[in-house]
Amino acid sequence: MVTNSTRAAHRAEEPGVVELNPIFARPGEATELPKFDFPPGESLPETAYQIVHDEAMLDGNARLNLATFVGTWMDDHASRLMSEAADKNMIDKDEYPQTAAVETRCWTMLADLWHAPDHEHTIGTSTIGSSEAAMLGGLALKRRWQAARRAEGKSTDRPNLVLSTAVQVCWEKFCNYFEVEARYVPISLEHKVLDGYDLESYVDENTIGVVAIMGVTYTGMYEPVTQIAEALDRIQESTGLDVKIHVDGASGAMIAPFIQPDLAWDFRVERVASINTSGHKYGLVYPGLGWVVWRDLESLPEDLIFRVSYLGGDMPTFALNFSRPGSQVLLQYYMFLRLGRTGYTAVQENSRNVALYLSGEIAKMPAFELWNDGSDIPVFAWSLREGHTENWNLYHLSDRLRTKGWLVPAYPMPADLPDLTVQRIVVRNGFSHDLASSFLADLRDEVAYLDALTGPMPTEGQKSGFHH
Repeated sequence: MVTNSTRAAHRAEEPGVVELNPIFARPGEATELPKFDFPPGESLPETAYQIVHDEAMLDGNARLNLATFVGTWMDDHASRLMSEAADKNMIDKDEYPQTAAVETRCWTMLADLWHAPDHEHTIGTSTIGSSEAAMLGGLALKRRWQAARRAEGKSTDRPNLVLSTAVQVCWEKFCNYFEVEARYVPISLEHKVLDGYDLESYVDENTIGVVAIMGVTYTGMYEPVTQIAEALDRIQESTGLDVKIHVDGASGAMIAPFIQPDLAWDFRVERVASINTSGHKYGLVYPGLGWVVWRDLESLPEDLIFRVSYLGGDMPTFALNFSRPGSQVLLQYYMFLRLGRTGYTAVQENSRNVALYLSGEIAKMPAFELWNDGSDIPVFAWSLREGHTENWNLYHLSDRLRTKGWLVPAYPMPADLPDLTVQRIVVRNGFSHDLASSFLADLRDEVAYLDALTGPMPTEGQKSGFHH
């Protein structure tokens, strides 16, 4: 069984039934329902609701989850819109043409935000999340490379993609599923992100593109797109290879335009062919939404596009998923209208300010050493200072914080730094300075508790709490 939690697995000793509290059982209803077999009969809606409600109650408090990038709060108007549009099928553009029109408005706005040369005449799409969006960007790179190779009468057998060892797992999936060799550039203490160093050792005639991450999942740091592009310029000068960049802006593409507007990372960099982002991360929408936009129409191969007609017009569509609710797209449009540039700037600046406050206070604690401070996206990581203690590690601290309700993952860095364990905090909209102060108080208490130990904590069975 594939699961991210041992509690979610079907354990042999687990009871096979759900027992109903007599308070919730109605006359004539069964008092037990099977947990893993299909129920033989009906239940009243109130009973079924109470069972599901009570099950979900065992999950953590989403507002205290400092591990996830995914949005955990929207206002009441957004909740009403979500409820009203939950039955709209996003893929059915013929039946729901206005939702399709809103989708087009949204990615056109993003193309404008990301400085596309002609944002009204490029192309993009919504997706289930940034992972699907990234895969569509990768597919476009692969198809463009294949078309160019065939035009030159060359083999298309061995495509490769160059990326950092710190990429999100969706890129490992892309390379696996679509038969592309992943060429990982290692990160190190000297090169904490993919920065163009030694790129010529990885790029060759079979390279379909380079992935640059605006907000590395492990630490939140930006990869310098301009430096990567300059390295590729030098490679083209010496080899003639014209390699494009896909920017994985799952988080940073909705941060940088507002709080680092002068940073060149988007379509202002000529080598950038496509950009993806998560509407459900710093786009401030509930889970289930991603976006991908291409520089221009030529950057997305025509053979990836399917066309449907609605209202006598032509609607291009391309996706890996099919049926999905249209509510998240409408929520994104709501947020764009609700906040605009000034509102998004205020929200993202506040999140960064909270991150800088937290990282600054944690940096003052003798136990820790910062990896970064959250000045790129409002995400930062820290490690246990060498020589501080032999009695506990960051996994112990993560467990102690969980008892207070805080989810703060501890995990090893990528393969090239396997001995370095870090903890990471993701600051999102809704995580206030007050909550940050409460967290710091609990963090100090738990560190004091662990520092007072007279012997080492057990380490058997410790697992990474890493969440992409």
